[in-house]
Amino acid sequence: MSFSNTDTGDKPADQYKATNKTDPELKEKVEDLVAFIDRCKFGMMTTRIESSGLLVSRCMALAAKEGGGIDLLFHTNTESGKTDDLKNDPKINMAFLDGEGQWASVSGEASIITDREVVRKYYSPTLKAWLGDLEDGKHDGGPEDPRIGVIKIEAKTATYAVTSRTMLGRAAQVAKGTVTGQPADVNKLREISEDELSQWRKENS
Repeated sequence: MSFSNTDTGDKPADQYKATNKTDPELKEKVEDLVAFIDRCKFGMMTTRIESSGLLVSRCMALAAKEGGGIDLLFHTNTESGKTDDLKNDPKINMAFLDGEGQWASVSGEASIITDREVVRKYYSPTLKAWLGDLEDGKHDGGPEDPRIGVIKIEAKTATYAVTSRTMLGRAAQVAKGTVTGQPADVNKLREISEDELSQWRKENS
């Protein structure tokens, strides 16, 4: 069931989306998304808390990518709240935002990987700074520490907005829209469907 508060007849109610949405070839859509995520590096991971059903977001650093760049991997402490959340509900969202207002949202399903071969493949020594050494000969923050796992997000859909305009150019568009009532043409707003991501993964993994 959708929400609506008015009827705009044959005119699109979301003028921003109508003006800024573009739909280039899949290759361009995916490559621009992947490049933006790489530039951001950090994003907000959103999961659902089992006890309350509420959503919670945490800042996470991208560790690696698979599936032709669309499946995202992150280091995790397996004993943390986010792994509890994902055990009960694997649906997840990763959101990225830069200082210029460009953004990306990737929704999918997450798996928690504890296989040591995978952990060793993506291990970073900086993890010691986050997990610490418990000085028991086992939980030392090294690649064999059983607390270290990998969260892998298999992307199902993605929406993002990037721009080729400068800050000055976007400001001019906003100023123009304020005066004329025409929506500002400031972003390349794009959506990538589940079918498109499956096709990309199949062809590029």
